Amino acid sequence: MATGAQWLEGARPRTLPAAISPVLVGSGAAGALDGFRPERAGLALGVALALQVGVNYANDYSDGVRGTDAHRVGPLRLTGSGVASPGQVKAAALAAFGLAGLLGLVLVGLSGHWWLLAVGAACVAAAWFYTGGSNPYGYKGFGELFVFVFFGLVAVLGTTYTQAGRISWAAIAGAAAVGSLACAILVANNLRDIPTDAATGKRTLAVRLGAQRTRSLYVALVTAPFVLALSCAPAHPWTALALVAVVLAARPVQLVRSGVSGRELVAVLRRTGQLELVYAALLALGLAL
Repeated sequence: MATGAQWLEGARPRTLPAAISPVLVGSGAAGALDGFRPERAGLALGVALALQVGVNYANDYSDGVRGTDAHRVGPLRLTGSGVASPGQVKAAALAAFGLAGLLGLVLVGLSGHWWLLAVGAACVAAAWFYTGGSNPYGYKGFGELFVFVFFGLVAVLGTTYTQAGRISWAAIAGAAAVGSLACAILVANNLRDIPTDAATGKRTLAVRLGAQRTRSLYVALVTAPFVLALSCAPAHPWTALALVAVVLAARPVQLVRSGVSGRELVAVLRRTGQLELVYAALLALGLAL
């Protein structure tokens, strides 16, 4: 029987910046359009956090039953380690998705844009089929693409649209920036897991590209958000505040470029998550000022 602490670790709280960041930026962009609604921002945050926890448990369950987590480096995997049964982990994932759906329904009802329910359903489907189902796209090298779309574009623009009723260039640029950093987290994770993923037939983008090109991809993904912040500066000068976060980008980029592997990349994951959260907070503040 898994303990409460093990369930918390299995939820992978270090990935939560990927859920919080798009809501911050989307709300900042809504503020720039004079449309910030704190109650809707709070609901969007709840949806994002529940989806993130849901996808983490779903990934734990699906990888565990396939046996790809048997020799995983990194955080505890509930199913793979045997501390929780596959059924329990699957139920936890479905409960998180259910909570996300309930909060999303309230948010859509407040916004009046009922077509967004279809977007929400697509988010849940994307979360489940990342490693679930008979042909998971995460095993085919498409994980980064879907992370960019759903944890970048959809999450940021959806947050802005449900508050302001429209979007802007700043929202689009912010969505691309957040999506890039969310992708960087996944790229670092998959770089760490290349040996075990290749051995179990999990053809992630990192496995397909190889370690060296994956490292170059990580650097590009971390660099792009700062260029995008500058693109917002002519209309929103305070978005240049996001450039301060480059201080946090230096160390993980240095580690990745130096060739660290295995457990040494856990620090890169942690630092990239911190970078995304700080960058998003600064960009959101810059948009709101």
